[in-house]
Amino acid sequence: MIGDVHPETHWLGYVKYYPNERGDRSLFGRRYRQNSVVSKAFGILADRPECYVYSPAVGCVITGVPRQDVVLHYSCRQALTTLQQSPELLDGTPVSKDLLAIVTWIEESGHADDFGVTGSFLVGVCNERSDIDLVCYGPRGYEAAAALFAERSLIRPYEGDERTRLYLRRAKYMTGSSFDMVMRQEARKFQGLTAGAGAHINCEPLRADGDRSFDNVLAQEVGQISVLARVTDHSKGLATPALYRIEVEAVFESTIDEPEVFARRITHLRSYLGAYTGAFREGDQVYLSGALVHLQEPGRVDTFGIELTPWTAAESYLANLTR
Repeated sequence: MIGDVHPETHWLGYVKYYPNERGDRSLFGRRYRQNSVVSKAFGILADRPECYVYSPAVGCVITGVPRQDVVLHYSCRQALTTLQQSPELLDGTPVSKDLLAIVTWIEESGHADDFGVTGSFLVGVCNERSDIDLVCYGPRGYEAAAALFAERSLIRPYEGDERTRLYLRRAKYMTGSSFDMVMRQEARKFQGLTAGAGAHINCEPLRADGDRSFDNVLAQEVGQISVLARVTDHSKGLATPALYRIEVEAVFESTIDEPEVFARRITHLRSYLGAYTGAFREGDQVYLSGALVHLQEPGRVDTFGIELTPWTAAESYLANLTR
């Protein structure tokens, strides 16, 4: 699922696993292949046009599941509790043992309601090469995640040659950014390597259950734009969907006429995907390439922003720290 605002007809999201005989995951007696590129969902769903839907919140056509087609709902919070109570559900691989130790820490610290397990361990397609994907909820969950990722008996940071491993994971969607800038940007996120198996682990902060910040915000795509901008407020960028206030300093490319006129009114950077959650801080200078959108909230907001949620197969949307 993507975001926390969905139309009445669909649950918005992208295809993470799809039937494929060459896949390395098995579920419900079928082989599945993993997809990690959002825009590929359009092609995977080419024979399911009912899964293409216009989202007023994002401001473009994206993918989603018609609500009447949903067969099973997986709860990230419930998965965490279930694994702690029934560890025999895990397959005994080193990475699953690391996950159990982390889940136990979360339960014993009194933060079970503030975390969830997602990714392959959520839907039961994990194997010995799986990452550990967590989510945390609201300010309380964010603080707990900071404590968890500081617990060196469970998680260690990327250091030394392992930083190259992290760079290679991220460089595919951060084209053009230097090694040092990628590492600085990535160091701000909750991620690392598990103490036992050395598996990648990350935690994506999500907004609290009662946070309705985006409920009434409408977006309409105007075109594409590439700019150099300075972050002026990151307080709402620490959870997904991430929202940063920015000031544009220079325009490099645009598909619209008179882009400098728009630049003076661009005040926000937004992403519904976790790749840029928590990545920037006030004062950072950032290269941005994304969709120029008109943002409106009746009676409150009438401005322009740059949208990084990459629901397009034709463009690469980027946000790279420059200094």
